[in-house]
Amino acid sequence: MSTLRHCFLCLFLCFALFACGSGDEAREKTAESTDDQIDLIVKGTHIVTMDAAGTIIENGAVAIDDGVLVAIGSAADIEAAYSAAETLDGDKRVVMPGLVNGHSHAAMTLLRGVADDLALMDWLQNYIFPAEVEFVDPEFVRIGTELACWEMIRGGTTTFVDMYYYPDTIAEVVERCGMRALISATVIDQRSPDAENAGDSIAKGNGFIERWLGKNSRITPIFGPHANYTLNAEQLAATRAAATQYGVPISIHVSESPFEVQYAKDTYGTTSIEFFESIGFFEGPTIAAHVVWPTDSEIPILAERQVGVIHNPTSNMKIASGIAPIAKMLEAGVRVGLGTDGAASNNDLDMWEEMRLASFLQKVDRMDPEVLPAMTVLGMATRGGATAIGLGDTTGSLEVGKRADLIQVAFEDVHHIPTFDVVSHLVFVSDEQDVASVVVDGKVLMKERKMLTIDTDRVASEATALAARIKAALAERNSSR
Repeated sequence: MSTLRHCFLCLFLCFALFACGSGDEAREKTAESTDDQIDLIVKGTHIVTMDAAGTIIENGAVAIDDGVLVAIGSAADIEAAYSAAETLDGDKRVVMPGLVNGHSHAAMTLLRGVADDLALMDWLQNYIFPAEVEFVDPEFVRIGTELACWEMIRGGTTTFVDMYYYPDTIAEVVERCGMRALISATVIDQRSPDAENAGDSIAKGNGFIERWLGKNSRITPIFGPHANYTLNAEQLAATRAAATQYGVPISIHVSESPFEVQYAKDTYGTTSIEFFESIGFFEGPTIAAHVVWPTDSEIPILAERQVGVIHNPTSNMKIASGIAPIAKMLEAGVRVGLGTDGAASNNDLDMWEEMRLASFLQKVDRMDPEVLPAMTVLGMATRGGATAIGLGDTTGSLEVGKRADLIQVAFEDVHHIPTFDVVSHLVFVSDEQDVASVVVDGKVLMKERKMLTIDTDRVASEATALAARIKAALAERNSSR
């Protein structure tokens, strides 16, 4: 059904309700007057819209057609107004926007647990970078990304920002599984699995952008320069110039660790964020992962430049990178979202855990229990996260005209009995096992916990076999030392 047709239908429904009253008779006449069929109706005991007003509808439903949210309201009114090819029942279900994972390295699911309990630079330089050069190829990326998409869909994530190698392979997986993603062509000045150096990375990134820009509305190809300590000022500026040429954003690690901050001071005579500002790096759309160590003078730069900051509390804690001043950044008007980082440093892709830890970390850091309440954190994982990555007009809230990216969360397990505050339960009680159904762009990807777009048996088998080869190779390497 076209958007114009929906507009005429909505005007007709408003006139019918005004003329006939608001009872069953009005709904019956409306239904009789409408023979248009839409694709999908999703119902819920609660509809948590995450719109600007924080609207929550009891016993509600959303109507979806051609991948777009066309109506939101009470279940009775929606079902009276629309006939759907498919309906997801909503008993003991909360319907809400899908979660937005603003920073990930999806294929690193295959390196989960390879190296734990290490500081960032030790972990990267002595374990992860060598392992990637040895093991990562298109097959590794395909299997690892499929495994990650399975895990993210299972946990209610509908959109993610990824930074890894062989981005064409990642995009092909995302295209098949049905998720929404910003996929980075990684730029790094060292030999990596898919490039020899920064110049080679940028050249190959150009090709990736050209192949995928505009090809699929769910996939946004972007550039992913790794960090200011793996690229020099000229290489970072060249990456920004390439992104500007194609009109795409950049995703980059920023001010993640004390090492990075000190490196900027030693190399450029300034702090990390001030260095990026000095070379004009923030003059285009930027998604900055981590931002654990911004100074008080740098936070206003992030706000003014509308940099999207992605907080990764679990990864930051596990690698002991520090506690990001999220409350202070929010107070300054910085756009803040949440991310999991890669499963090799987390070690999962559970956005519910990120919400809970984000709130608790700020409360204990400030010694203030009122900091980062549930609604604020839920916003960081949905509406705010979508805004931080540049998709605020597309997804992140349930509003008519936006793309239909949403989930049903089951409130039937023991930890949801009783429920006094649905938003409190979503943030402080729910986990990935509570997600029942997932819809992206109007397509059902998981229905009542059954995956519909990923062959999970095949992915599990392939991931297990590949992991066995990696484990054997690592054991042989270690034994020869």
